[in-house]
Amino acid sequence: MRNQTLKFLYLFFLAITLSLFHSANSKSLLHLKRGASISVEGNNFITSPDDSFTCGFYAMPGSKAYWFAIWFTNSKDKTVVWTANRDRPVNSQGSRISIQGADGTMVLTDVDGSIIWQTNTRKSDVSAAELLNTGNLVLKNPRGDILWQSFDVPTDTLLPSQILTKDKRLTSSSRKGSFEPGYFNLYFGSDNVLSLIYDSPDTSSLYWPNPDFDIYTSGRTNYNGSRLAVLDDTGLLQSSDHFLANASDKGFGIKRRLTIDHDGNLRIYSLINSTGLWMITWQAISQPCQVHGVCGTNGICVYAPTPKCICTPGYEMNDPSDWNEGCKPTFNNTLLNTQVKFLELSQTDYFGSDLYYKPNFTLEACRELCRNSLCKGFTYRTWGNGHCYVKSDLFNGFMSPDFPGSVYIKLPRSVQVSKPSIFHGSSTMCESREAEILVGSPSMYDIPRRTARWGYIYSFCGALGAIELLFIALGWWFLFTKHGVPASVEDGYRMISNQFRRFNYAELKKATNNFREELGRGGSGVVYKGVLADDRVVAVKRLGDVFQGQDEFWAEMTTVGKINHINLVRMWGFCSEGRHRLLVYEYVDNMSLDKHLFYLNFLGWKQRFAVALGTAKGLAYLHHECLEWVIHCDVKPENILLDIEFQPKIADFGLAKLSRRDSPDSEISRIRGTKGYMAPEWALNHPITAKVDVYGYGVVVLEMIKGVKLANWVVDDAEDQESPLKNFCRQVKEKVQCGNSSWVGSIVDPRLEGKFNRKQAETLIAIGLSCVEEDRSKRPTMASVVQTLMECEDETEIQIPDKLEFLN
Repeated sequence: MRNQTLKFLYLFFLAITLSLFHSANSKSLLHLKRGASISVEGNNFITSPDDSFTCGFYAMPGSKAYWFAIWFTNSKDKTVVWTANRDRPVNSQGSRISIQGADGTMVLTDVDGSIIWQTNTRKSDVSAAELLNTGNLVLKNPRGDILWQSFDVPTDTLLPSQILTKDKRLTSSSRKGSFEPGYFNLYFGSDNVLSLIYDSPDTSSLYWPNPDFDIYTSGRTNYNGSRLAVLDDTGLLQSSDHFLANASDKGFGIKRRLTIDHDGNLRIYSLINSTGLWMITWQAISQPCQVHGVCGTNGICVYAPTPKCICTPGYEMNDPSDWNEGCKPTFNNTLLNTQVKFLELSQTDYFGSDLYYKPNFTLEACRELCRNSLCKGFTYRTWGNGHCYVKSDLFNGFMSPDFPGSVYIKLPRSVQVSKPSIFHGSSTMCESREAEILVGSPSMYDIPRRTARWGYIYSFCGALGAIELLFIALGWWFLFTKHGVPASVEDGYRMISNQFRRFNYAELKKATNNFREELGRGGSGVVYKGVLADDRVVAVKRLGDVFQGQDEFWAEMTTVGKINHINLVRMWGFCSEGRHRLLVYEYVDNMSLDKHLFYLNFLGWKQRFAVALGTAKGLAYLHHECLEWVIHCDVKPENILLDIEFQPKIADFGLAKLSRRDSPDSEISRIRGTKGYMAPEWALNHPITAKVDVYGYGVVVLEMIKGVKLANWVVDDAEDQESPLKNFCRQVKEKVQCGNSSWVGSIVDPRLEGKFNRKQAETLIAIGLSCVEEDRSKRPTMASVVQTLMECEDETEIQIPDKLEFLN
């Protein structure tokens, strides 16, 4: 044992020594002077004066190939924002970057001396290269004038203050973990509009702004001669075609970047200083499968429930490691001129490539049009009298639950294919029908008729019966024998096996015993307790006046059904039948927070802090991590339910506004919320953003601190009457200014009898006050609230602070 300890200590100190030796031999430079160079083996770098950015040779983990690059110094994965040689890496030995003494050109050479990349300067007065605090690598003359800059030759990233002009574009990488240029581009098109385009050697297709609408409907203009776009230091992205977008954490002091990712989406990322990780704070495309080309030619993008690519039935991947290359037919295309059959894929379509479009057309007539030798399939949309789209190519398909139609894939009759499993049965995204074969040919799923011996049939049936009995026995064993499986694991199995689905009205009427046991009611409807056929206890909300059509309601509820977080009430499904609109939620045991806050049976401090943190995590998930941004709009104690362990679960987000990420300031037309918890934006008729939830959360936090209702509205409209919330905030600030060391104890709920953590109380008070600021730009994001609370989650020392630092 002693020998092992000594061996461990030896290895530990050896590692420290080697680390210090490595650090001592690594050298940071503020300038690379003319005539000087940096070798790939030298471990020297150019750093910005504030150490935010580093420039030098960069290698992917486990790779011997190197790139001359610029990256964020303090990001955990050293995120690269620019590369000089993105498609031509250099060797790990003998490669060099230098500023030539003869003409001042910065040159990157490989091990054999060949020039891989160089600047286009060739000016005799270049004195040095410098990396600015903005992340811009520049060549300067002795007077400080910039003669060349990396900002003029962007790769896939735009940094704050870097301007994208009409003759520049951002180009994605080909795949994750690669610098090689891909097919997705951000640029100003010939119509002067900032656009995203898939541009491969074979196909070009614009996909943002939405090509189904004209530019004015998308809020843009082509009267835009300057063609400029920029991301500023506050997180505002704007272009001269009138496009505007805000990062959800808008404000100064945050490191950000705008990147076109390998999946074709354009995103703003914000750096979390404490972890070095990135958080998405805006993205152009809310539904990834709407990116043209993301699965290549003959590919289909599906949600399972996260986005994934599959090949069209009858096709296979060109390159198993790269979906950019799409899929190729497994059959000879000439066979499409002979006898054919059609495979239906419901709720599926392909972008563009329409040979013909025929409105008011029958399915049979559409099929006949596809007998054309150029036709690869056809889409039939089922609204109205039917719409027929004959396809010359199957360019990047997508499956969507709100697409009202099907695509019919044209295949040679002799080719046997199976339908992808994603199209069978029910899933969280769609209700699929079985394949339908047209043109009167035998079904590709039909078994050819043939004579069979009865003995084989009996043997087959006997084997099938034995297998069935085995499955029944195994099922009984797993269902009724615990085997020490934790309850949380069992709950996980149940959640996986019981996916989000569409119920019919008769089912829910029976489950609730004709809506007999009422759990509560609010402005949106009445909630009843029910038990489903599989014995799950549920809460069924019967909505009031909901004027959405069935297709619109289905599309919205399906999106909400994909949302899953430990601090959100799980939605199991919905019903949309005639005038009936119902939502089916998991049943939460301990009722709502208000029942455990404003009455005799009140929560202790530890539970209150856990509720504050869990609620913040749930809201942060809705605001920052969902496939769609969700604004709750009605955060209050009545909508925060407590489970059997008193962990919080936010309810009613299924009625929230699903905001498009490309419209961060999109307005909510109908006021939704509860007086006292509603942000001032509602009354001022300002655009509604996620900051309305931050305001409601702040009121809830202050109520948990004080233990009383602060959201009561003044009945009298007199100007000199102050609301309880404003009165409380004013009193707290006055106590802080007085410097009384006991100010925290005088604010916290006296029913706790001083049994609370003063550091945590100080933090919650600061968060609550900052969240209820009238100016929404001064309110924090929910992600930053979570980070602040987690930093003091395990706080045990009781401290009485001298002063309260308010969050900005």
